[in-house]
Amino acid sequence: MPRTDIGKLSLIMLFAPFALWIGLLIVLPQIGIGYLSLREKLGPGEYTFGFSNYVDFFREPVYWNTLLRTAWMSILVTVMALLVGFPVAYYIAKIARRRSRAGLFLMCLIPLWVSDLVRAFGWIVLLRETGLVSKLLQTLGLVHGPIELLYNDVTVIIGLVYTVVLFMIVPLVSTLDGMDDSLIEAGYNLGGSRFTVFRRIVVPYAVPGIVAGCIIVFMLTAGSYLTPILLGGKNSMWFTEQIYDQFVTRYNWESGATFGVLLLFFTSLVVWLGLRLTGQSLASTVAKE
Repeated sequence: MPRTDIGKLSLIMLFAPFALWIGLLIVLPQIGIGYLSLREKLGPGEYTFGFSNYVDFFREPVYWNTLLRTAWMSILVTVMALLVGFPVAYYIAKIARRRSRAGLFLMCLIPLWVSDLVRAFGWIVLLRETGLVSKLLQTLGLVHGPIELLYNDVTVIIGLVYTVVLFMIVPLVSTLDGMDDSLIEAGYNLGGSRFTVFRRIVVPYAVPGIVAGCIIVFMLTAGSYLTPILLGGKNSMWFTEQIYDQFVTRYNWESGATFGVLLLFFTSLVVWLGLRLTGQSLASTVAKE
């Protein structure tokens, strides 16, 4: 067999598992969801196809208001994760000694050692009416009785930031670690203040990492289910809860598939707008990371 044929065969065998993974676990399920979203029930075992499920969605303000609320809170969580994660990433990449970087990175990984369910219940133990924070505030005399800190938007945002901040730190560390320290030194030598160096050298260099981290965090937050439901309770109003309700509670797979398609489309639109505003492209961001 010629070497060119062997090379092509090796390349096919190398990428075949990845192609199967993409096709079987991502492409085919999305096609199936899209197919279900276009199916309309006429009666027992009778179906037709059209866009009535999408029309019903936009006719019901509760549904699209929940989608907009989920998108807005996901953006807010992404911004807060960036504000929390950037200083941590900068310290790990540019300030900490190389020997301690692994330990610091390991500390950031600790929350991922347990599931989202366990982490959410941990916040419940801390913030519930009889939790540790409430008892501490009573002991210090700051409140006169038990105080409920759960089931509000602030708690949901805190829980989500805690859950996703690592996915902001990792691409930022990867990007900032490749920045030559001489760039920062040159900025100081030219008379730049710390803020000027940070604004005109560090941030522009870190833009690919910021964009990559924001995309990952936003998509994870918008698709989150356990944390908003457990920490927000009945007041959570999260769109994934609507999807779960359609699929499991009402057993209306057509509406659930419609909601899933709309969530994917809307989050993809937000990501595209973010890339346009920052002047980045998805391909260049992935390539730089």
